[in-house]
Amino acid sequence: MLLSAENLSVSRGGIAVLEGVTLALAPGQALILRGPNGAGKTTLLRTLAGLQPLLKGTLQADEGALVYAGHADGNKGALTVRENLEFWAAIFGGGDVHPAMDTYALASLADRPAAQLSAGQKRRLGLARLIVARRAVWLLDEPTVSLDTAATAMFVAAVRAHLDAGGSAIIATHIELGLDEAAVLDITPFKARVTALDDFDEAFL
Repeated sequence: MLLSAENLSVSRGGIAVLEGVTLALAPGQALILRGPNGAGKTTLLRTLAGLQPLLKGTLQADEGALVYAGHADGNKGALTVRENLEFWAAIFGGGDVHPAMDTYALASLADRPAAQLSAGQKRRLGLARLIVARRAVWLLDEPTVSLDTAATAMFVAAVRAHLDAGGSAIIATHIELGLDEAAVLDITPFKARVTALDDFDEAFL
């Protein structure tokens, strides 16, 4: 398995959000996370990525296997499209950035500063970073935000190519991507029970 979690409990701001989550990803597998806003999808992905500690359970992944893409695109506005990808390629060990640009139709924008891109173009650039990272497991939080239909198709094609190459992905999304081969995990049943808190507002989860 590239990634496995057993009886995982995760928290936000010290408050338990999800309890008892178990999942596993083998090469070539994708998992779609479902659940209403505030259910804990982002918290779960950030915990899987090692960006915050888990409360309980076990989490195993190959060292250096994970790459996380959240709501922020991670672009440097003063750098061009090409320079952004070259920067991330250098961070993750080098490699040719042209396949990533071709995947997301960025070649015509290669010399444009990222600050001058539209919201959709910035998102495409942020997703292209996943390709140059060359990591086996993609952890993606609402990756299609700001993407039009054509760009969403580019993303789905990129995910399929990643899976075909032996990678895996966990994708939190509300939309239907057409990835029929992906398993679906609704995290709603894993919602933690809030106890002994006065006037607690669950909207913050």
